[in-house]
Amino acid sequence: FIYNLGAANQGPERWVKAIEAFEREDAEDKSLTGGVMFLGSSSIRMWRSLAEDFPRQKVCNRGFGGSTIPDSLHFFDRIVLPRRPNTIVLYAGDNDVAAGHGADQVYGNYLAFVDRVKKSLPKTKLVFIAIKPSLKRWELAPVMKQANRKVRRHAFWHRGVLYADIWTPMLGSNRKPRKELFIEDGLHLSPAGYEIWKDVLAPLLD
Repeated sequence: FIYNLGAANQGPERWVKAIEAFEREDAEDKSLTGGVMFLGSSSIRMWRSLAEDFPRQKVCNRGFGGSTIPDSLHFFDRIVLPRRPNTIVLYAGDNDVAAGHGADQVYGNYLAFVDRVKKSLPKTKLVFIAIKPSLKRWELAPVMKQANRKVRRHAFWHRGVLYADIWTPMLGSNRKPRKELFIEDGLHLSPAGYEIWKDVLAPLLD
């Protein structure tokens, strides 16, 4: 596996305050185990309507903005294991590609994460949300698509791992990202963007 923290994200230590906040929350309520954990970067952190969007699920938001797959792996024991979720929904890879990671490196880090889940939480289902197309990072689309294809192929052949294709419905008739799905920065999702994610994920979580 290619487990590379990379200099571009300055190491996972920059997330310590966010991780400590999660740990305090876990310590305050020991009953918050099981359910669905949404884990990953700012697209998860900024998903304010998670509980409303998935009313049939006990959801937990563990997004820390700007994070990569190796960051989620680095803090796995601190923020994932205490909750012992039934399902992990992971969105990561976007910042990895933006930091210069190639498709093989992203895929290798994804495999390392899958391996960690299987060894620590063998009954937990993993849903990987495809790296999203965005206006701001559209020039990186070829690498993102290649990484997505690798993950999709792996998920197809491995039980307990699912691939959520949000890439396709986020493209317009011109095969480019739909502007209305993003806020002003052209990177993060608008409510309409999250609506698409909800529609793709809902059947995978039931």
